[in-house]
Amino acid sequence: KLQERMDRLKRLHDARNQARVSNQKEVITENNVKKLPANWEARKRKTEWLLAEDAAKEKATSEGKDYERIKMLGVSVMEADLTLRKKRKGDGSFSSYEAQTARQYERSINILPPCIRENYEQRKQEVEADEDPLRHLHPKDSVKAIDNMVEHLQKQIDKKKNFSRRRTHNDDADIDYINEKNARFNAKLERFYGEHTVEIKKNLERGTAV
Repeated sequence: KLQERMDRLKRLHDARNQARVSNQKEVITENNVKKLPANWEARKRKTEWLLAEDAAKEKATSEGKDYERIKMLGVSVMEADLTLRKKRKGDGSFSSYEAQTARQYERSINILPPCIRENYEQRKQEVEADEDPLRHLHPKDSVKAIDNMVEHLQKQIDKKKNFSRRRTHNDDADIDYINEKNARFNAKLERFYGEHTVEIKKNLERGTAV
């Protein structure tokens, strides 16, 4: 009986050590995951998708097949139509201020009247063909061009006023702002850093912050 107890004790001891090692590995893994960027999972999925697509392209090329044709065979008509519409319309979501400025510039160019665009191309050709480029250092804009610019800017201002969304107000939410602009700023902070500051807020509310 003593030997049975010793064997049982040894098994329990080994199981406890194994559980301790397993828990330690899980803690290390969890800490490593926390240190990764917030968009790590999305970047990882995108990288895996790109690698899989490259492998499929190489396989199709080695077999003498058209990869794009093979790819489209697995896409439904609805998905293909949606992709085509996105390519035509472009992605209107916010990506960066540079991209947003570029889209606004493209829109501004597209809405110019044909006569203004023709005039611009004509003046451009004159500058390129002119033997004395210094003569164009002080160009004079016509009154009509200035009026068009003012009208375009006013339309942008009116559009921005009409585009502003009415945000729903939650009466039960905590008031941690002093005005609407500050509320939007706090909402952005909460969106990006909220999960990292939950414990700090709780400590401040309890009065236990260090």
